[in-house]
Amino acid sequence: MSPAPATPARVRVTVADAWQVFTLEVTPAENAASLKARALASAQIDPSGAAGYEVKVGGALVRDESKPLAGLGVKNGTSVVVLSRRRRPVR
Repeated sequence: MSPAPATPARVRVTVADAWQVFTLEVTPAENAASLKARALASAQIDPSGAAGYEVKVGGALVRDESKPLAGLGVKNGTSVVVLSRRRRPVR
């Protein structure tokens, strides 16, 4: 008997540099790095520069982006923020 397929969840992702919010469908096995790359691409930011961005779930920095989203507590309706690692001065 094979295991049941993972049920996708819809998460709300805010990309701070673009001031945009996206709803993305994710699986529990997907990792934070993959979600970050998809969010950046949705905001029309080149995902090849993903190393310059960090992910926060529930306000907490995700230190190991290779962890599956389920292990980070991400479930249906969770809010995730993708923002620049370096703060920029406001002028």
